[in-house]
Order: sequence, then structure tokens, then C-alpha cells
Amino acid sequence: MVYLQLFFSFVKIGLFSFGGGYAMIPLIQKEIEVNNWLTAQQFIDIIAVAETTPGPIAVNSATFVGFKVAGFYGSLVSTIGVVFPTFIIVLLLSKAVNKFNSHPVMRGLLYGIRPVVVSLILLAAIFVGKTVLISATGFMGLDWISILIAGAAFIGVYKFKLHPILLIVLAAISGVILY
Repeated sequence: MVYLQLFFSFVKIGLFSFGGGYAMIPLIQKEIEVNNWLTAQQFIDIIAVAETTPGPIAVNSATFVGFKVAGFYGSLVSTIGVVFPTFIIVLLLSKAVNKFNSHPVMRGLLYGIRPVVVSLILLAAIFVGKTVLISATGFMGLDWISILIAGAAFIGVYKFKLHPILLIVLAAISGVILY
């Protein structure tokens, strides 16, 4: 049954991912591939919508994937699945983490997990970048308009410290004009 597949896939994602929504993207992508739920382009579209809508990207992604695969109830079970492990873990560990926060083993665990989170976020960026910036119809296989928008957005954030919401609005307007 597709609802159970969605639920347990997103429980697994919620249970084994650290570092927030961006670190979950490769895990979500893997589940989508294994279960043959969506195309890479559909997944990128979901990530784009999940990024621009209010709320955590992991929850939004789970909701959108579930909806695309099995409608309203698919979105419901996917969303519950992705938050369920975190909810249980936070309930069980909240007192222990506060009590042992300064313990060397706890600090070591947290410092050991951080580099993995960075690599998962980079992996998600590479996947999204390859899917968005490479086009079968573009010159030399590249979508130069997307590359231009991405480059301008990067410069806007990095050099000029523009607000992400402003960049999203400007990118949407650019997309309407240039595409």
C-alpha cells in the first residue's frame, strides 16, 4: 500500500537525517528514486516550491511529495512520517541533552555530526544544480538563463547581502520575463 510506503520512507528520512531540511534532500531523493515516485525534474520543482513556501523545507517537501504520489492522504502520512521521529526523540532526549550538554562525549558527538551535515547539504546543492542548470536544449547542454539567474542570486546574497525573499521575487520575475 502506497500510504505505508510513504509513511515508512519518511519516518526513515526523519530518523536518519541530521542538520535540517537541506540535509534531508539527498535522502528524499533516494527514496523517490528507489520507489520510482517522481522524475528528477518533478522533485526539483517540489524543492523549489518547498523552499518558497512558509515552514521547514523538509516538512514542505514531504507534504508535496506525498501529495504528488497519493493525493491529500499521501501528503498527510508523509508529513506525519517525517516529523514523527524528531517528535519522539525530542521528547525522550530533551532532559538528557540539557543535563549532559557540556559533557565531552556529547560535544564530540555533535562536532562529529556537523561535517556530515555539510556534506549532505553540498550533495543536495550539487543535485539541484545539475538538474536545474543542465538542459538538453541549452547551448553546450547548459541552461544559460538559469546559470545567469543563479549567479546573480549568489552575488546578491554573498556580496550585497540581499534578503532571500527579495531574491526569490526577483528570480520569479526574471523567469517570467526570460522564459
